[in-house]
Amino acid sequence: MPQTALKTPLRPLADSSLSSVVAGFIAMMTGCTSSLVLMFQAGQAAGLSGGQISSWLWALFMGMALCSIGLSLRYRTPITVAWSTPGAALLVTSLGGVSYPEAIGAFITCAVMVTLCGLTGSFERLVRRLPASLAAALLAGILFKIGSEIFIAAQHRTGLVLGMFFTYLIIKRISPRYCVLAALLVGIGLSAALGLLNFSGFALELATPVWTTPSFSLAATISIGIPLFVVAMASQNMPGVAVLRADGYDTPSSPLISVTGLVSLLAAPFGSHGINLAAISAAICTGPHAHEDKSKRYTAAIWCGVFYAVAGLYGATLAALFAAFPKELVLSIAALALFGSIMNGLTVAMQEPGEREAALITFMVTASGLTLFSVGSAFWGIVAGVLTLLILNARGR
Repeated sequence: MPQTALKTPLRPLADSSLSSVVAGFIAMMTGCTSSLVLMFQAGQAAGLSGGQISSWLWALFMGMALCSIGLSLRYRTPITVAWSTPGAALLVTSLGGVSYPEAIGAFITCAVMVTLCGLTGSFERLVRRLPASLAAALLAGILFKIGSEIFIAAQHRTGLVLGMFFTYLIIKRISPRYCVLAALLVGIGLSAALGLLNFSGFALELATPVWTTPSFSLAATISIGIPLFVVAMASQNMPGVAVLRADGYDTPSSPLISVTGLVSLLAAPFGSHGINLAAISAAICTGPHAHEDKSKRYTAAIWCGVFYAVAGLYGATLAALFAAFPKELVLSIAALALFGSIMNGLTVAMQEPGEREAALITFMVTASGLTLFSVGSAFWGIVAGVLTLLILNARGR
């Protein structure tokens, strides 16, 4: 079926809709706001200059733009990539212990290992053996925390959040295609009326890439390279493939991993710590709110890539732009955009009676936010679900 789709002419502009453009923007915004501050924290902890941090963001955004647009066009699938948020958190504590050229060397080492996983097909074989119910439960668990943030945000900005929430429900009944857009517009309007928009720190400034010649050391490889690889594969790439599978896209994962690894390798000397498949932001582009026609949702990921590119050009001022919006608005619009994907994940997870308990445990462990040995809950959710499935099946015999 994918081969047949590729024979039809590419018409990304004709296939786009207002909802796919909005989904792409929300996906970009969701992927950035949750961890952008971590990037600056890691850079400051390592003593990097403003130019080096700006180059870091430029490399990440341009790499993500290239992968999101290129892969989505190639496979006619909403393939969204992002930087590793757990990886950024890891760098906050580990980047200051090595020199910056050694850190760049560790980024390159990680990118080479990711690329090899894709080229050898080892990651593809692992993903193919994962039951669909566990993949769907993994997706629902990843998205659950983000989805529930809207109700926590309501404690702090009740009027703003409730206004967005009821707008979403009312417009969804009238015209489901535009319910997220309407909620976003109402949220911006209410934020302005309540005096919550603050653009005082915003100024346009183009980012300039800065080359850093890598240096390789065993210490940096052990403290940064290998942990970053484990986090990328377990907490980003595996959930990213699970999102695609859960929403019915059977795109081969090996080429996706290979391409993100190669682009990470090229971007590393400019500061990029790694580009991986997205999970949370990807679900915004693969879900029904992105486009009513499933075959045209790839345009949402393309628009996400376009917004990535724009953000990369102005990486030095990106934090100020997102800081202008109240965080409750960002959390709420991300949650509303993910409702459909959460529902779909839970529905698929519970379809097989013999796998329901394993799927439930996968969901609960993943949603818990557990971090063990610097590896996030997505990996441990899969481990717990697979072990549960094996034990219960063995008992059944």
